[in-house]
Amino acid sequence: MRDPRYDVLFDPLEIGPVTSRNRFYQVPHCSGMGRSRPKTLAAMRAMKAEGGWGVVCTEYCSVHPTSDDAAYQFATLWDQQDITANALMVDAVHEHNSLAGVELWLGGNYISNYDSRTPPLGLQSRPSTHGIHPVQSKRVDKKDIRNLIRWHSNAARRAVDAGFDIVYVYATHGYLLSEFLDSSSNDRCDEYGGSLENRVRIVKELIESTREAVGDKCAIATRFSVDLADSESYDAFAMLAELPDLWDLTVNDYDIEMGPSRFVKEAALSAHVSKAKALTSKPVVAVGRFTSPDTMAQVIRNGTQDMIGAARPSIADPFLPNKIEQGRIDDIRECIGCNVCYAHNSLGIPIRCTQNPTMGEEWRKGWHPEIINRMSKPNETALIVGAGPAGLEAARVLGECGFEVLIAEARTEAGGRVACESRLHGLAEWSRVTDWRLGQINKQANVSLYLDSNMTATDVFDTGVNHVIIATGSHWTTDGIGRHLYTTFEGHDHPCVISADSILHNTHSEIGHYLIFDDDHFYMGPVLAAELLARGNQVTLVNPMGRLCDWGRHTDEHHAANVALYNSDVKIATNQLLTRVSDTEIVTRCIFSKELFHHSADWVIPLTRQHPDDTLYQSLLTHPDRSKLTSLQHTGDCRAPGLIAQAVYAGYETAINLGRQTDSDIPDFKRELP
Repeated sequence: MRDPRYDVLFDPLEIGPVTSRNRFYQVPHCSGMGRSRPKTLAAMRAMKAEGGWGVVCTEYCSVHPTSDDAAYQFATLWDQQDITANALMVDAVHEHNSLAGVELWLGGNYISNYDSRTPPLGLQSRPSTHGIHPVQSKRVDKKDIRNLIRWHSNAARRAVDAGFDIVYVYATHGYLLSEFLDSSSNDRCDEYGGSLENRVRIVKELIESTREAVGDKCAIATRFSVDLADSESYDAFAMLAELPDLWDLTVNDYDIEMGPSRFVKEAALSAHVSKAKALTSKPVVAVGRFTSPDTMAQVIRNGTQDMIGAARPSIADPFLPNKIEQGRIDDIRECIGCNVCYAHNSLGIPIRCTQNPTMGEEWRKGWHPEIINRMSKPNETALIVGAGPAGLEAARVLGECGFEVLIAEARTEAGGRVACESRLHGLAEWSRVTDWRLGQINKQANVSLYLDSNMTATDVFDTGVNHVIIATGSHWTTDGIGRHLYTTFEGHDHPCVISADSILHNTHSEIGHYLIFDDDHFYMGPVLAAELLARGNQVTLVNPMGRLCDWGRHTDEHHAANVALYNSDVKIATNQLLTRVSDTEIVTRCIFSKELFHHSADWVIPLTRQHPDDTLYQSLLTHPDRSKLTSLQHTGDCRAPGLIAQAVYAGYETAINLGRQTDSDIPDFKRELP
């Protein structure tokens, strides 16, 4: 039963000619599906509508081939074929009584048009401003501007034909309309440049032409940036304040809007949005990685905004609105802000989620975040060895399937690597991966967790279970083998060379100077350096790439991570390989010039690869009693170390397929082919 404190979240809201059934709004967000996977996309968006989101929007949707962001997966409304493809999503969303929105998009200098091979249209003729691509744009002239407005209007009419309820004018995030608004990029001397009124003109004309194109069939939304540090942004907003039917507001800094939880916390945009809300009578939606129903209700009641915008929280839990409405607050899968979703879209593949392993698999595998599509046979039992992310997820799913489940964990706490990593600086919200699963397991009388239980092969067979899943995780090695070193470095067995696990598990706590050789290139190197620094140590961070946390560019944290490191006392050495460790020195080598560098440190931590802890699994494979088991599997990092998201996914997949024959020459999922 719904808590009355949250009633305000379920009030209907008129948005121009349409009405949202509640205040939950899945803002336009990338999916890695776009025009290439319309069935996959429709199933994913439909899941949000089924879960209670009153409005569900597309990703950015190109209006014309001159806006082409390949190899990223964007949506398109270029022709009749696109109308048909987009209608799949619209119909699926409407089936659950939700509104469908489309974010029409003009690329500008931010894109390269690699697929269409037409020159991008920008305010200046300059290289692409996103990434280092050997592409330069064409400077738009008056004819181009007339074409842009016409293309946008034509796409809006196609949106009506596809059945959309809300049509966007997209004026932020560095794309073409942002260039017009920005005095530093807009150097035009005509009615579209110079004064603020002139720079705002094209946005105004697009809102008006889009309204003319859709009539009273759709609401007009405008996505726009305001920022307390930029007073002009509010002046521009005020000029347009009453024109659209809905404002989707964000800030100028994408590192705040999409920042990972290491650096940005819940409701970070509220102060910026509140000031703009006071300037318009039209409803306002904004994001803020809202995970707390109390915070959601508060920002509605205090007038900061009218709708709760969400991208990442709707990915982590598509059923978040329904769970609030049903009074099931503790069942919400809270987003941990790791940005793994964003990362995989950046790689041009369907998004995935650390908390929600079914994300992106709704059509391909038929997975549902709330419904487990399998049941156990009578008296089926399972033992899971290891209570890390994979083990806990497998136990949760098998418990819901009706298995009698035993979980044996060697340590005195559950969580595996998550328990350790979430204690590091900035990663506290990652503990939600463990907390949510333990909360679900605790509701299941058929699942029992035993801590401080170090299992041997004999112990496993003594349980008498049918199925055994080994989820014993992995450990950081010290040999240096990784992306850049194919063999061990000289002195890898020196006593001063220690594993990252000794820091994570607090088995090594001596104060001194630590050298981290970071060939991992994600969050662990910077976070471990910050942790050691906070404990009172000196830290040198050696990296064979040109910048730190390089894979973090996919999760939008590399910039903030580098800023934090360069503003700290960590000594940084890039483009160097660890070569030798001895009693007297630590030697690194420039990857380009081969020049040698000599360092002094008390301890060396090679952060290069993790090795599966699969000893128990291997012993069970060859055990004389192996035939007594119906199935034996290993999963998660014990099988192949990777992201926490991959471990959770592996645990879910292992449980769903438990006892089934999955080795086949034919994929066990549907393929969406052109």
